[in-house]
Amino acid sequence: MEYKTTLNLPQTDFPMRANLPQREPEILRYWEEIGLYKRIQEQSKGKPKYILHDGPPYANGNIHLGHTLNKTLKDIVVKYKTMAGYDAPYVPGWDTHGLPIEQQAIKTLGVDRHRVPPAEFRRICREYALKYVDIQREEFKRLGVQGDWDHPYLTLQPTYEAVQIGIFGEMAKRGYIYKGMKPVYWCTDCETALAEAEVEYHENESDSIYVLFPIRDGKGLINVDEKTYVLIWTTTPWTIPGNQAISLHPDYRYVLAEVDGRRVIVAEELLRQVAEIKGETHPPILGTWQGRELEGIRCAHPFYDRDSLLILGEHVTLEQGTGAVHTAPAHGTEDFEVCQKYGIPVLSLVDGSGRYLPEAGIFAGEVIWESNQKVIAELERRGLLYHKSKIVHQYPHCWRCKEPLMFRATEQWFASIDGFRKEALKAIEGVRWIPAWGEERIRNMVAERGDWCISRQRVWGVPIPIFYCEDCQATIISDETIGWLQKLFAEHGSDVWFERSAPELLPPAFKCPSCGGTNFRKETDTMDVWFDSGSSHMAVLEQRPELRWPADLYLEGSDQHRGWFNSSLCTSVAVRGVAPYKAVLTHGFVVDEEGRKMSKSLGNVIYPQDLINRYGADVLRLWVTSADYRNDMAVSLNIMKQLAEAYRKIRNTFRFLLGNLYDFDPEKGSLPYEQLSLLDKWILFRLHQLIQRVTRAYEDSEFHIVYHAISTFCVVDMSSFYLDITKDTLYCGAAESKERRGIQTVLYEVANVLVRLLAPVLCFTAEEIWSFLPGARERAASVHLAGWPQVNRRYLDPELEKIWGKILSLRDQVSRALELARQEKLIGPSTEAGVSLYPEEEETLRFLRRVEQDLPALFIVSAVKIHEVWEAAPAGAVPAEDDWSLKIVIRKAPGKKCVRCWLYRESVGEFSDHPDLCERCYEVVRQQPGGGPD
Repeated sequence: MEYKTTLNLPQTDFPMRANLPQREPEILRYWEEIGLYKRIQEQSKGKPKYILHDGPPYANGNIHLGHTLNKTLKDIVVKYKTMAGYDAPYVPGWDTHGLPIEQQAIKTLGVDRHRVPPAEFRRICREYALKYVDIQREEFKRLGVQGDWDHPYLTLQPTYEAVQIGIFGEMAKRGYIYKGMKPVYWCTDCETALAEAEVEYHENESDSIYVLFPIRDGKGLINVDEKTYVLIWTTTPWTIPGNQAISLHPDYRYVLAEVDGRRVIVAEELLRQVAEIKGETHPPILGTWQGRELEGIRCAHPFYDRDSLLILGEHVTLEQGTGAVHTAPAHGTEDFEVCQKYGIPVLSLVDGSGRYLPEAGIFAGEVIWESNQKVIAELERRGLLYHKSKIVHQYPHCWRCKEPLMFRATEQWFASIDGFRKEALKAIEGVRWIPAWGEERIRNMVAERGDWCISRQRVWGVPIPIFYCEDCQATIISDETIGWLQKLFAEHGSDVWFERSAPELLPPAFKCPSCGGTNFRKETDTMDVWFDSGSSHMAVLEQRPELRWPADLYLEGSDQHRGWFNSSLCTSVAVRGVAPYKAVLTHGFVVDEEGRKMSKSLGNVIYPQDLINRYGADVLRLWVTSADYRNDMAVSLNIMKQLAEAYRKIRNTFRFLLGNLYDFDPEKGSLPYEQLSLLDKWILFRLHQLIQRVTRAYEDSEFHIVYHAISTFCVVDMSSFYLDITKDTLYCGAAESKERRGIQTVLYEVANVLVRLLAPVLCFTAEEIWSFLPGARERAASVHLAGWPQVNRRYLDPELEKIWGKILSLRDQVSRALELARQEKLIGPSTEAGVSLYPEEEETLRFLRRVEQDLPALFIVSAVKIHEVWEAAPAGAVPAEDDWSLKIVIRKAPGKKCVRCWLYRESVGEFSDHPDLCERCYEVVRQQPGGGPD
């Protein structure tokens, strides 16, 4: 007889090979068919709200792995909160204005923005942005991210723009908005001002020069008959034409010394460093003063017939240079501020494209970045170059075009951070920051940041809603004008600003509040895109009925401390007085296996679409949880291969579970807890411990713990332990036996719990498993509509934990003895073994008797014999360790090998009709059709 047919071998259509790239789109179609997101929202009505507010990505290209990390983390949070009993709607958004989209539209479509009418250029930008909203939407959906994809928020939506100018108007009303001349970061390539959040720092090689400024009025302290100089140092030679002063620290000591045959003034502490450049170590000192004594001395500008005044500034340091700081107020914030104190007017010699103006004389028309060598050559020709070299340092670059930036003094609109800085710092204290260091980071940024430059010299953006009276030049912004514009914007969008004249944008019969005039012009600048996205807490959370303000969570990359977190905080505190979020979670950046940033120049860029096509989205989602996202996340094909293997082990665990439930109906076949074996109860104990640990990890946003805890349970607790031990009963026992039904009861509970614990992470695979789990689809059409597993306190029996602590310790001792026997060629597989246990104390004997029935299965051996305490162990017995009063003897198991279960039994050979079967297998086979006489 072919006994294989009598075994209860696993049966399931759940495939061993995942084929995720093909299977996942089918699951996406199923979710669409059942209207999953809508059903989730209907089912969640009336439950406590949990709002994760989506920070909007730019709609200007395909998604990258940074997007993948961010959106998957958000999706995990929302899916978990939904299953845990919250109403957690997710409204995705996109940032659709600004330089990134302008540049891509110009580059892709070959548009010259200077030759295209503003309304036409805006139409081109809008079409470009909406195209990539559609592309990114489909890419995010392919990742398994659930949300209201049919109704996202876009910063170009008319209702959004109307709220945004309302926020601007309220800030202006409170006195937080002003126009002023200040040096701001300026991109000569993009021809616009930038905010600090739009600046990146990269290593740059720059010219380092020391320049001699001849003293022309020594204020009676210095004899100008003998040529004397103040020595300065700079790494931006192109700013020398803009020099208007030299700053000294009031408290530092300065010396007049003779170096290289010239009389120079430098800080005393830096004299040696300056002299060593010329190979000198102890130059003679001719005079000493404190900085404040030298205030008012006049130097001659190296190129022009104008003075360069010695002034005092606390910003001067002794870290490098000469202690005398070249001061060009048009090209530096500190330069500007110190010159303001002295009433020195700002002289700007550079235009928006980075060329010198005619007033720059010999440098007129030159591009500043190309003029350094000309400036150096001219200094050298005039005998005013003390030294030149190269220096590598961090230099600001534009976040979009990657070109170097300059500081340029221009008239811009600003938000006064000082107006609400204290309130912002207080608001930060009321927010939960994950990780905790995020609080100090944003606190320092808010404490130290200057006023926010919110104007941009661009067309594709929300206009700054300000008018000017042509008759009296008054600036006009009021509740009346803002309210009227909000109605226009809500109906027509901000395009109306570019399509209509100023009078057409103002309320009917409007007159200038200052002079009664009726001639107006409108502001031409647009708002910083960070003001756009920073308005989302009111433009979205307060406008959508399913959402609420403030958000429970903002979740973005750590660069957003100076970006979206910061701009949202500023607009919210300025208008509402509190932060727009209760908690802020930040993640690291995506890097390669060596920790390097992904870049095309390094050739280490990996695209999410390629990984999805190769491994499936679920393996990519598993990557997101595989390491602590609070640090940078490494990715490579090697890492993905390892995760694909980890995924395979999890999938195989489920395949085993499902395969052994083919003849199990949980409604009819489940055994009550008290009828389960000690082993069954132990796995339920471990499973419900897992529920506790995983739930806590989700609540604490420690998703790497979720992954590792579930993976360890699948591999260690299940595959290597419980499933290994129970295979004999599952396959060889009677199909309807109490022992087998007990194991199936546990397997069903494990599968039913595990699939839900994994659903927020492996959302596709969990859905696939749910469709194969007996009775699951009848309870819920999707695993994502199922409730979160709850801990059964009865299963967490502390006495059971004590017993199993000892059992597992005993199992380790026996496994060690089995391995020794295997090395001595006494046995092959452990099923050939019979184990004899010789307790040396009554307490040990009592414990062994208590668990005696479970020991053969636990040890995976054919026989276990427990001897009395008074029986002496034979020579060669293996003494147990770890405080066990016990000796272990391994022998060949008595009896013959049963061909059906492969265990050795003395009953094999007793049955003439089935002489190769043991008693257990004989009884099972007899009950089956054709198994033998009744």
